[in-house]
Amino acid sequence: MPQRSLQDAREFLKDTVRLHIDFAQTDQNKGIAPPPLEKPFDPDKKRIPLVKPRAWQSIKPVTLLAALNHRRSRRRFKTTALTLEELSFLLWATQGLKRRFGNEAAFRTVPSAGARHALETYLCLLRVEGLQPGLYRYLPLEHELLLEYTDNEIALKLVAAVLGQQFVAASAAVFIWAALPYRMEWRYGLAAHKVIALDTGHVCQNLYLACEAIDAGTCAIAAYNQQAIDTLLGINGQDEFTIYLAPVGKV
Repeated sequence: MPQRSLQDAREFLKDTVRLHIDFAQTDQNKGIAPPPLEKPFDPDKKRIPLVKPRAWQSIKPVTLLAALNHRRSRRRFKTTALTLEELSFLLWATQGLKRRFGNEAAFRTVPSAGARHALETYLCLLRVEGLQPGLYRYLPLEHELLLEYTDNEIALKLVAAVLGQQFVAASAAVFIWAALPYRMEWRYGLAAHKVIALDTGHVCQNLYLACEAIDAGTCAIAAYNQQAIDTLLGINGQDEFTIYLAPVGKV
Protein backbone atom coordinates (compact mmCIF):
# COMPACT_ATOMS: atom_id res chain seq x y z
CA MET A 1 0.00 0.00 0.00
CA PRO A 2 1.44 3.44 -0.92
CA GLN A 3 2.67 5.46 2.04
CA ARG A 4 0.26 8.30 1.33
CA SER A 5 -2.69 5.91 1.51
CA LEU A 6 -1.51 4.62 4.88
CA GLN A 7 -1.27 8.15 6.22
CA ASP A 8 -4.72 9.02 4.95
CA ALA A 9 -6.14 5.94 6.64
CA ARG A 10 -4.41 6.79 9.91
CA GLU A 11 -6.02 10.23 9.93
CA PHE A 12 -9.40 8.55 10.47
CA LEU A 13 -8.16 7.43 13.89
CA LYS A 14 -7.30 10.98 14.98
CA ASP A 15 -9.68 13.64 16.28
CA THR A 16 -8.68 16.42 13.91
CA VAL A 17 -11.74 16.68 11.70
CA ARG A 18 -13.71 18.72 14.24
CA LEU A 19 -11.17 21.54 13.95
CA HIS A 20 -12.45 22.14 10.42
CA ILE A 21 -16.18 21.77 11.02
CA ASP A 22 -18.71 24.53 11.58
CA PHE A 23 -21.11 22.70 13.87
CA ALA A 24 -23.62 25.50 13.42
CA GLN A 25 -24.20 24.01 9.96
CA THR A 26 -25.22 20.54 11.12
CA ASP A 27 -28.81 19.55 10.42
CA GLN A 28 -29.53 19.52 14.16
CA ASN A 29 -28.45 23.14 14.54
CA LYS A 30 -30.34 24.11 11.38
CA GLY A 31 -33.52 22.93 13.09
CA ILE A 32 -34.08 19.95 10.80
CA ALA A 33 -36.05 17.15 12.46
CA PRO A 34 -33.93 14.19 13.55
CA PRO A 35 -34.11 10.82 11.81
CA PRO A 36 -35.97 8.14 13.78
CA LEU A 37 -34.10 6.27 16.52
CA GLU A 38 -35.22 3.02 14.94
CA LYS A 39 -35.45 2.13 11.27
CA PRO A 40 -39.13 2.11 10.23
CA PHE A 41 -40.67 -1.29 9.48
CA ASP A 42 -43.61 -2.74 7.63
CA PRO A 43 -46.38 -3.21 10.23
CA ASP A 44 -47.66 -6.23 8.29
CA LYS A 45 -44.44 -8.17 8.87
CA LYS A 46 -44.38 -10.79 11.61
CA ARG A 47 -43.11 -9.58 14.98
CA ILE A 48 -42.01 -11.85 17.80
CA PRO A 49 -42.22 -10.58 21.39
CA LEU A 50 -39.02 -11.06 23.36
CA VAL A 51 -38.70 -11.96 27.02
CA LYS A 52 -38.44 -8.77 29.07
CA PRO A 53 -35.60 -8.28 31.56
CA ARG A 54 -37.77 -8.58 34.68
CA ALA A 55 -39.19 -11.88 33.39
CA TRP A 56 -35.88 -13.72 32.84
CA GLN A 57 -35.70 -17.05 34.63
CA SER A 58 -32.56 -18.77 33.33
CA ILE A 59 -30.00 -15.95 33.05
CA LYS A 60 -27.44 -16.68 35.73
CA PRO A 61 -25.67 -13.90 37.64
CA VAL A 62 -22.02 -13.51 36.66
CA THR A 63 -19.64 -11.10 38.32
CA LEU A 64 -17.92 -8.54 36.12
CA LEU A 65 -14.57 -9.91 37.24
CA ALA A 66 -15.52 -13.43 36.13
CA ALA A 67 -16.90 -12.24 32.80
CA LEU A 68 -13.75 -10.24 32.04
CA ASN A 69 -11.49 -13.09 33.08
CA HIS A 70 -13.28 -15.73 30.98
CA ARG A 71 -13.92 -13.58 27.92
CA ARG A 72 -12.15 -14.63 24.75
CA SER A 73 -12.95 -15.09 21.07
CA ARG A 74 -14.50 -18.50 20.47
CA ARG A 75 -14.87 -20.21 17.11
CA ARG A 76 -16.05 -23.65 18.23
CA PHE A 77 -19.67 -24.06 19.25
CA LYS A 78 -21.91 -26.86 20.48
CA THR A 79 -24.96 -27.83 18.45
CA THR A 80 -27.21 -26.70 21.33
CA ALA A 81 -29.82 -24.13 20.32
CA LEU A 82 -30.24 -20.80 22.07
CA THR A 83 -33.50 -20.24 23.89
CA LEU A 84 -35.65 -17.23 23.11
CA GLU A 85 -34.90 -15.97 26.63
CA GLU A 86 -31.16 -16.17 26.03
CA LEU A 87 -31.49 -14.34 22.73
CA SER A 88 -33.67 -11.72 24.41
CA PHE A 89 -30.97 -11.18 27.02
CA LEU A 90 -28.20 -10.78 24.44
CA LEU A 91 -30.24 -8.27 22.45
CA TRP A 92 -31.06 -6.26 25.55
CA ALA A 93 -27.41 -6.34 26.64
CA THR A 94 -26.22 -4.96 23.31
CA GLN A 95 -28.95 -2.45 22.35
CA GLY A 96 -31.59 -2.52 25.09
CA LEU A 97 -33.54 0.68 25.65
CA LYS A 98 -33.41 2.27 29.11
CA ARG A 99 -34.83 5.74 28.49
CA ARG A 100 -35.98 7.67 25.43
CA PHE A 101 -35.94 11.42 24.75
CA GLY A 102 -38.36 11.80 21.86
CA ASN A 103 -36.62 11.09 18.53
CA GLU A 104 -33.45 12.97 19.42
CA ALA A 105 -31.71 10.59 21.82
CA ALA A 106 -32.00 7.44 23.89
CA PHE A 107 -30.16 5.86 26.77
CA ARG A 108 -29.40 2.21 26.07
CA THR A 109 -27.26 -0.47 27.69
CA VAL A 110 -24.25 0.74 25.69
CA PRO A 111 -22.76 4.23 25.35
CA SER A 112 -23.17 6.19 22.13
CA ALA A 113 -21.97 9.62 21.05
CA GLY A 114 -24.77 12.07 21.75
CA ALA A 115 -26.96 9.06 22.63
CA ARG A 116 -27.73 8.80 18.91
CA HIS A 117 -27.12 5.02 18.44
CA ALA A 118 -26.57 4.86 14.69
CA LEU A 119 -26.77 1.06 14.46
CA GLU A 120 -29.44 -1.48 13.57
CA THR A 121 -29.08 -5.09 14.75
CA TYR A 122 -29.83 -7.85 12.25
CA LEU A 123 -29.71 -11.53 13.16
CA CYS A 124 -29.14 -14.57 11.04
CA LEU A 125 -30.82 -17.14 13.25
CA LEU A 126 -29.70 -20.72 12.66
CA ARG A 127 -30.66 -22.53 15.87
CA VAL A 128 -32.98 -20.67 18.21
CA GLU A 129 -35.79 -22.58 19.89
CA GLY A 130 -39.18 -21.83 18.35
CA LEU A 131 -37.84 -19.70 15.49
CA GLN A 132 -37.27 -20.67 11.86
CA PRO A 133 -33.84 -20.12 10.28
CA GLY A 134 -33.70 -16.80 8.51
CA LEU A 135 -33.03 -13.10 8.83
CA TYR A 136 -34.53 -11.04 11.64
CA ARG A 137 -34.10 -7.48 12.93
CA TYR A 138 -34.17 -6.34 16.54
CA LEU A 139 -36.65 -3.58 17.34
CA PRO A 140 -35.20 -2.03 20.52
CA LEU A 141 -38.03 0.43 21.09
CA GLU A 142 -40.53 -2.44 21.20
CA HIS A 143 -38.11 -5.15 22.44
CA GLU A 144 -39.30 -7.42 19.64
CA LEU A 145 -37.91 -9.34 16.70
CA LEU A 146 -39.02 -8.45 13.19
CA LEU A 147 -38.97 -11.35 10.73
CA GLU A 148 -37.40 -10.18 7.48
CA TYR A 149 -37.52 -13.58 5.76
CA THR A 150 -37.03 -17.29 6.41
CA ASP A 151 -34.28 -19.19 4.61
CA ASN A 152 -33.02 -22.68 5.39
CA GLU A 153 -29.88 -21.97 3.34
CA ILE A 154 -28.94 -18.74 5.06
CA ALA A 155 -25.94 -20.30 6.84
CA LEU A 156 -24.30 -21.20 3.53
CA LYS A 157 -25.00 -17.75 2.09
CA LEU A 158 -23.53 -16.13 5.19
CA VAL A 159 -20.34 -18.21 5.00
CA ALA A 160 -19.87 -17.05 1.41
CA ALA A 161 -20.44 -13.43 2.48
CA VAL A 162 -17.76 -13.66 5.20
CA LEU A 163 -15.15 -14.97 2.78
CA GLY A 164 -15.46 -18.64 3.64
CA GLN A 165 -15.15 -18.49 7.44
CA GLN A 166 -16.84 -21.82 8.07
CA PHE A 167 -17.22 -21.53 11.84
CA VAL A 168 -20.00 -18.99 11.30
CA ALA A 169 -22.31 -21.76 10.09
CA ALA A 170 -21.80 -23.70 13.34
CA SER A 171 -23.17 -20.86 15.48
CA ALA A 172 -26.72 -20.57 16.74
CA ALA A 173 -27.17 -16.90 15.84
CA VAL A 174 -25.11 -14.29 14.03
CA PHE A 175 -25.40 -10.69 15.18
CA ILE A 176 -24.87 -8.27 12.28
CA TRP A 177 -24.67 -4.54 12.95
CA ALA A 178 -25.49 -2.10 10.19
CA ALA A 179 -24.70 1.59 10.36
CA LEU A 180 -27.17 4.30 9.38
CA PRO A 181 -24.68 7.19 9.20
CA TYR A 182 -27.19 10.01 8.95
CA ARG A 183 -28.53 9.20 12.40
CA MET A 184 -25.15 10.42 13.72
CA GLU A 185 -24.38 12.91 10.92
CA TRP A 186 -27.55 14.81 11.81
CA ARG A 187 -25.82 15.91 15.03
CA TYR A 188 -22.09 15.80 14.21
CA GLY A 189 -21.73 16.24 10.45
CA LEU A 190 -18.30 15.06 9.23
CA ALA A 191 -17.27 14.22 12.80
CA ALA A 192 -19.86 11.42 12.92
CA HIS A 193 -18.00 8.56 11.32
CA LYS A 194 -15.23 7.78 13.77
CA VAL A 195 -17.69 7.73 16.67
CA ILE A 196 -19.94 5.29 14.80
CA ALA A 197 -16.99 2.91 14.65
CA LEU A 198 -16.29 3.45 18.35
CA ASP A 199 -19.94 2.85 19.23
CA THR A 200 -19.88 -0.44 17.33
CA GLY A 201 -16.98 -1.62 19.47
CA HIS A 202 -18.95 -0.79 22.62
CA VAL A 203 -21.86 -2.91 21.40
CA CYS A 204 -19.75 -5.92 20.49
CA GLN A 205 -17.87 -5.88 23.79
CA ASN A 206 -21.20 -6.02 25.62
CA LEU A 207 -22.04 -9.09 23.54
CA TYR A 208 -18.78 -10.77 24.55
CA LEU A 209 -19.47 -10.16 28.24
CA ALA A 210 -23.15 -11.06 28.08
CA CYS A 211 -22.31 -14.41 26.47
CA GLU A 212 -20.54 -15.38 29.68
CA ALA A 213 -23.88 -15.34 31.52
CA ILE A 214 -25.43 -17.98 29.24
CA ASP A 215 -22.48 -20.35 28.68
CA ALA A 216 -22.03 -19.04 25.16
CA GLY A 217 -19.23 -17.46 23.21
CA THR A 218 -18.65 -15.21 20.23
CA CYS A 219 -15.94 -14.08 17.86
CA ALA A 220 -16.18 -10.66 16.24
CA ILE A 221 -15.67 -10.54 12.46
CA ALA A 222 -14.63 -7.49 10.47
CA ALA A 223 -13.60 -9.30 7.26
CA TYR A 224 -16.45 -9.79 4.80
CA ASN A 225 -17.63 -9.06 1.28
CA GLN A 226 -19.41 -5.73 1.75
CA GLN A 227 -21.76 -6.01 -1.20
CA ALA A 228 -22.63 -9.65 -0.52
CA ILE A 229 -23.54 -9.14 3.12
CA ASP A 230 -25.44 -5.91 2.46
CA THR A 231 -27.42 -7.79 -0.19
CA LEU A 232 -28.12 -10.58 2.32
CA LEU A 233 -29.57 -7.98 4.71
CA GLY A 234 -31.54 -6.25 1.96
CA ILE A 235 -29.91 -2.86 2.56
CA ASN A 236 -28.59 -0.46 -0.07
CA GLY A 237 -24.95 -0.13 1.05
CA GLN A 238 -25.09 3.67 1.00
CA ASP A 239 -27.59 5.01 3.53
CA GLU A 240 -27.23 1.77 5.49
CA PHE A 241 -24.41 -0.76 5.38
CA THR A 242 -22.91 -3.60 7.40
CA ILE A 243 -20.11 -2.57 9.74
CA TYR A 244 -19.47 -5.57 12.05
CA LEU A 245 -20.76 -9.04 12.89
CA ALA A 246 -20.37 -11.70 15.55
CA PRO A 247 -21.55 -15.35 15.56
CA VAL A 248 -22.82 -16.66 18.91
CA GLY A 249 -23.09 -20.26 20.05
CA LYS A 250 -23.06 -22.41 23.14
CA VAL A 251 -19.60 -23.46 24.35
